[in-house]
Amino acid sequence: MNTVFNIIVIVQVLSALTIIGLVLLQHGKGADMGAAFGSGASGSLFGATGSSNFLSKSTGAAAALFFIATLALVYLGNHRSVATGGVMDNLPAATAPAAPAASAPAAAADAAIPGTSAPAVAPAAASGSASAAASVPAPATGSAQSNQIPK
Repeated sequence: MNTVFNIIVIVQVLSALTIIGLVLLQHGKGADMGAAFGSGASGSLFGATGSSNFLSKSTGAAAALFFIATLALVYLGNHRSVATGGVMDNLPAATAPAAPAASAPAAAADAAIPGTSAPAVAPAAASGSASAAASVPAPATGSAQSNQIPK
């Protein structure tokens, strides 16, 4: 579905560039303005333009292609399936290496926050899982006054 969407976008951009180029190549109605001052074919200034040439027919075809591509993009954009989950759901699960049980309580005692009674890291032996050693501790509530802005 994504490939079809990309192809339609490419067709739309190319048809837009074709329209720009073909319009710039054509003569405007003001090109025959000199005819109003006695140069001969003044009947075509405000009257019928005559039959269309190759440039005007190809401009119409490029415009039709542009509008068809635009409608196709709108249709595909409205009927696209919604992806469930996020980008991180497709990643493989990472396993953390387990720390030795004997060194975990000693490391937790060394990493205690001064002025609080709770250690910064929970010991891995008490929780029984390797993910507890990697958990982030909750902020200490004893120093709540230092975080406030004075009035």
